[in-house]
Amino acid sequence: MTAPPPLIDRPALTRQRARALRRQPALFLHHDAADEVQERLVEVNRTFTDIAVITPFAQVWAPRLPQARILPDDEVLDLPPAGQDLVIHALALHWANDPVGQLIQCRRALRPDGLFLGVLFGGRTLAELRAVLAEAEAAETGGLSPRVLPMAEIRDLGGLLQRAGFALPVADSVLRRVTYRDALHLMADLRAMGETSALAARPRRFTRRGVLARAQAGYAAAFPAADGRIAASFEMIHLAGWAPHDSQPKPLRPGSALTRLADALSPRDQA
Repeated sequence: MTAPPPLIDRPALTRQRARALRRQPALFLHHDAADEVQERLVEVNRTFTDIAVITPFAQVWAPRLPQARILPDDEVLDLPPAGQDLVIHALALHWANDPVGQLIQCRRALRPDGLFLGVLFGGRTLAELRAVLAEAEAAETGGLSPRVLPMAEIRDLGGLLQRAGFALPVADSVLRRVTYRDALHLMADLRAMGETSALAARPRRFTRRGVLARAQAGYAAAFPAADGRIAASFEMIHLAGWAPHDSQPKPLRPGSALTRLADALSPRDQA
């Protein structure tokens, strides 16, 4: 069988990230993700000594975890088997051509009872921009082009953790709302984040002015925020899973219950 073509143009993604760093990067969501991950680590009663952080922006994480190995989100991760007790995949998994493969590599890099934490953009991210761009392009050109990266839904990501072999998988999300002057300001900020489209099937021509003008007007009318600004949504999905270990809680064997469910649900006899 022929392998499907890649969804992501990785060389283009690398260029976009490098371009963002050469100018004035807007990494506030990466810092927000790092703050959230650190807060979650405080709640884990464990001292981690061999930490790896997978991120396109090392400058966000190196000052926070100076003892950690910082490595890029390449398709093949530079992680030796069973070499870490903590792996953090930091706001890059949504750009993976093979997200399950990335999770499996992280799982194999963990020692037994090691912890994986991941954060990525979820399906509600940029819902407003998707809607107005699709409407504007359809009205101006009579068709649609793939312009915004499709992102996973939270209900699917817990299953991906299980497929990758993690125990005790958890997925939850935080919705961040950011306000901008207008849609063009939002798009400029996405370039400064290195988050503009790197889809392999993206249009290779400049977007028509009519599409941008219609999208800008439609955005202001449909998604206003305070003081004449617009609102943009960024869904931050957090993942957690453990490398399996005998000490971890396990589900009971079928048929081993000592009490029937019907007895537990039936009303008690009244005296």
